[in-house]
Amino acid sequence: MGTSGSRSTRRLRLAIIGSVGVPGRYGGFETLVENLATLAPGLAPDMELTIYCSARAYPQRAASFHGAKLRYLPLNANGAQSIPYDILSLAWAVLSRVDVVLVLGVSGAVAIPLFRRLGGARIVTNVDGMEWKREKWRGLSRWILRLSERLAARHSHAVIADNDHIAAHIRESYGVDCETIAYGGDHALAPEADPARLADLPAGYALSICRIEPENNVRMIVEAFAQRPGVPLVLIGNWAASDYGRDLRDRFGTLRHLFLLDPIYDLGQLKAIREQARFYVHGHSAGGTNPSLVEAMQFHEDILAFDCGFNRATTENGALFFQNCDDLGALIDALRAGTRGCGAGAMKEIADRRYAWSVVAQQYFRLVRRMWDEKRAGITSGPQKGYPRRADGIEKE
Repeated sequence: MGTSGSRSTRRLRLAIIGSVGVPGRYGGFETLVENLATLAPGLAPDMELTIYCSARAYPQRAASFHGAKLRYLPLNANGAQSIPYDILSLAWAVLSRVDVVLVLGVSGAVAIPLFRRLGGARIVTNVDGMEWKREKWRGLSRWILRLSERLAARHSHAVIADNDHIAAHIRESYGVDCETIAYGGDHALAPEADPARLADLPAGYALSICRIEPENNVRMIVEAFAQRPGVPLVLIGNWAASDYGRDLRDRFGTLRHLFLLDPIYDLGQLKAIREQARFYVHGHSAGGTNPSLVEAMQFHEDILAFDCGFNRATTENGALFFQNCDDLGALIDALRAGTRGCGAGAMKEIADRRYAWSVVAQQYFRLVRRMWDEKRAGITSGPQKGYPRRADGIEKE
């Protein structure tokens, strides 16, 4: 390692694992990694970044991205291969003698206790959005996801949640401290608006953008708008990806005031659609700080959000909340009549203060530097313990 003087002048070596890679194509983790890499040269010039990527997603494999080194594994980052992908990425990073590994998600958490002891790297894990709560996971799969969350929480040197509601869950369930660092949303403002898709849309529409999954309450949203032909809805999502989505589009897609569009990945087109929307509807009931919500807060004065702890934490209780179809319908009617609203500029003020990528990146880099300082000081403990556990001793939500 050299003398203490040489250690003080060398760059901090940070590895980021668990995402598909960069440049980001789609997904919250990919957007996070892309923004960390883009902002690092200005905000953290003392850091040397290495990002682990899925070779399957990048036929043309660049060696670097904004100065960050790229390493590729011949596995998919999502689905059944996500566990070996994350484990092999962690092994490669630790054996490369990096100082800190930022692990995104808990797919490979079973390996964290081993590589924490073998490699000497500080391991920081973003536990994501309580994935085990999603309806698609049942039985053994849900149990494995809960086990992975527990291993990550107890054996990482530091734990990150993207939402105060998740951070409270980690503290209460596992008795360890947890940093809250959200996602940014101001990247949605960056491109020039492209009005190419606006010609087919009506004036004064409501907007929702999400994966078409039950926990995003898509049925509730379309049913509320189906009963109000005077209020157009544009709902963008992957309708063809599941029986759930196909059935909903078959049932409601013939209504002339409902525009159930396939995914749009062009940020310029999305910006134009967002700018013209009258208000935004967010139905997510799981997943922490949803990227789609913090992006919407950059644009929309009025946001109607499903009433859950995640969304209340993200909007600081400032959105208009609904729990069922009737609640949502009443809010839509009140907005039309001008009797309800979030307050001019309230969502944008929160977004600028909490969900700008420069703010998020500084929080990540500050935590990484703290981990490095503890490593050099010989501090070996993990997350601070001693937070209250559930009184019944059962780790459940």
